[in-house]
Amino acid sequence: MARNYSGSVETVLGSKPLSELGRTLTHEHLALDFCKFYVAPPRHIKHIPDGNNLSLRNVGYLRQYPYSSLYNLEFRDKDAAEAVKIDVELYKEAGGGTIVENSSHGLNRNIPLMKQISQSTGVNVIAGTGFYVACMQQASTLNMTKEDMYNLMRQELEEGCVECPEVKAGCIGEVGSSWPIEDFEKRAIRATGELQEQLRCPVSFHPGRDASAPAEILRLYQEAGGNSEKAIMSHIDRTLNEEQLLEFADATKCYIQFDLFGVECSYYQLNPLVAMPSDAQRVDLVALLKKENQLHRVLMSHDIHTKHRLIQFGGHGYSHIINNVVPVMIIRGFTTEETELLTIENPKRWLARQ
Repeated sequence: MARNYSGSVETVLGSKPLSELGRTLTHEHLALDFCKFYVAPPRHIKHIPDGNNLSLRNVGYLRQYPYSSLYNLEFRDKDAAEAVKIDVELYKEAGGGTIVENSSHGLNRNIPLMKQISQSTGVNVIAGTGFYVACMQQASTLNMTKEDMYNLMRQELEEGCVECPEVKAGCIGEVGSSWPIEDFEKRAIRATGELQEQLRCPVSFHPGRDASAPAEILRLYQEAGGNSEKAIMSHIDRTLNEEQLLEFADATKCYIQFDLFGVECSYYQLNPLVAMPSDAQRVDLVALLKKENQLHRVLMSHDIHTKHRLIQFGGHGYSHIINNVVPVMIIRGFTTEETELLTIENPKRWLARQ
């Protein structure tokens, strides 16, 4: 099942052979600004203990209502940076090799921090380019044409990132859209498709919180020339139910990514009409795709973007899949070869330019 892919991928410390990536998380964040997604606490919550920090007094509350604390959403301050560094060290200790950092334009990525963490931990970090959802963009960015977007992403993949010219992006992602998809987001998707056709680079999409979003994104992307086999559809856990997942898997050839492992609260603040699955249910969905002979299209990650999910703040951390999920999968009938397909081979195949 394993295959040695030739070639290399750009990391924040330079080009790296694909064969040296090891276990790879394909959708994480080391720093970003998510404060625009603040949600006021439910009216029945009378008091939020320690609202300006994270402690045993409020971590239970934040697991239930993670988007109701600006401190929790501030994932770009000194406290977050120190906790992320420790967490990546623990990921390395657990056997992790690479993290794909999906903070694109609009999320206020921090490439110098990516470099610092990669240098100090030995974990490969791959930076993304592209454009997140419209509501996170500055006015000047919202006015960009499709050609402007294409040129900026090409520059970051081929020459160097705007704010850190010595670092090249290794993928396009995450390319964000809301629902309905806004004009800015459509331009970003089409520019991504055109550039992917030219460079054969890997792509990762963030769909709006509606079951119709993934298929519509792929339609726009493929019409622009993009190869679905090089595209990830992220956040499937909170977007498609079991029936919709099977229909989507049958209709497309993209990677299907379960990237919210570690989230064990069924109440989803950003879309309360949808129940967030547990890790056990995520494993069930991966097993379902295995039964359908689709395991080669599945990716797993955590999408950590709030403090409370880091180990220093009482969370599960970047090592959660390796330490806690994979052992359960083995108990439930997955072979070691299959878990390595999910965590090593599939990410390597996605990242390969081919």
